[in-house]
Amino acid sequence: MIIGKIKIRTPLALGAAFLLAINLPMGGGVAQTAIETQRVTFAAGTNSILLQGQLKGDQTLDYKLRAGAGQTLTVDLKGSNLQNYFNVMAAGSENALFIGSSSGNSFRGLLPSDGDVRVRLFLMRPAARRQETSNYSLRLVIVGAPLAPVPASRDALLPGTPYHAAAEVPCGSGGSAKVARCKAFVIRRANNSATVVVTSPEGQKRQFLFVQGKAVASDQPEPLAVQRRGDVSLLRLGDNFEDYEIVDALVLGG
Repeated sequence: MIIGKIKIRTPLALGAAFLLAINLPMGGGVAQTAIETQRVTFAAGTNSILLQGQLKGDQTLDYKLRAGAGQTLTVDLKGSNLQNYFNVMAAGSENALFIGSSSGNSFRGLLPSDGDVRVRLFLMRPAARRQETSNYSLRLVIVGAPLAPVPASRDALLPGTPYHAAAEVPCGSGGSAKVARCKAFVIRRANNSATVVVTSPEGQKRQFLFVQGKAVASDQPEPLAVQRRGDVSLLRLGDNFEDYEIVDALVLGG
């Protein structure tokens, strides 16, 4: 059942079994320490910035920059220490959608949500314990126009929230054929686009970006696979990692 300005219906059940869900740590090998935060703003008329500095030991630095859903973020890091990496966290997420220690020092991807994106710089634990340093250059670029939320005058919001509608959707993980019910909320956007936020019974939150009705990105590091079954998008994160069924009516309204 969906609550909001759409037709009410019961979502379809999932038929596939789900394999073990593995939570990747946000730090991705970063030594545990207090995190320094710096706000990043672009100069007027520009969409990029080059940041330079030095990391030492277990120092961890978050660069925060404002961005919108549907924009593309590019990050390139050059460090004098080969153990110098970065992670990227989407706005509203505590999980890294990009983990540099396993994926390298360049990232380019769509952002699923509005707000502060965090680019986290760190040295891996072995280098941090040895109090090594790294002189780094970090380039951040944001391109594209954000997908603006549909105004409440056109699609009423759920009281006290930024969401246009809510539902319970079939979901699953952990190698069990049993289908769970996850809470889902949607921010509908221009051009039949949306951000769907799904929370599992265990409290894990996932964000998915739909562009022109199709799921194209998430706030997780695992690749997103999408299949269609009637008016339902079947979303899978990773190789049998997590599965979600999102009905078109939640994304588009009706």
